[in-house]
Amino acid sequence: MRIDWKKLDQLDRVVAVTSVVALISMFLPWYGASILGFSSSVSGFGSGYGWIGALLIVAAGLYLVMLRSGSSMPKTNMGPGVIVLGLSGFGAFLVVIRWLALPSGGGGVSGEAYSYGPRIGIYLTLIAGIVQAVISFRLFKRSGESLSRPKS
Repeated sequence: MRIDWKKLDQLDRVVAVTSVVALISMFLPWYGASILGFSSSVSGFGSGYGWIGALLIVAAGLYLVMLRSGSSMPKTNMGPGVIVLGLSGFGAFLVVIRWLALPSGGGGVSGEAYSYGPRIGIYLTLIAGIVQAVISFRLFKRSGESLSRPKS
């Protein structure tokens, strides 16, 4: 399979780029703590279920790029607009829920400062997921597909 960037329109490219951002962000710190200049953090893979959401965001972009590049994709009862919207929307939802569930705080006693909370990786994944979900919704509306179950 050869990916032809020219076969992707502007919305397709946004979905593809947000997938790459989400993939890279999975390896960045998602949660961390620091005290007295020492810090520790965990990537998306070590921060609980949020990595599943990031992986769905990546899958949405990969599916769309493969589809647009002419790769033979398995037949489904749903159209590609519904699949991409579902993957990106649910992925973004999981990342938002994970972000909201992460504890954060900080403070200091006698000049000893500490902080803990979300880090850059989860913020980048949040942005990528939300942008991808919005663009996927636009792609879905443009496709004319329906969310209702197809008649057998």
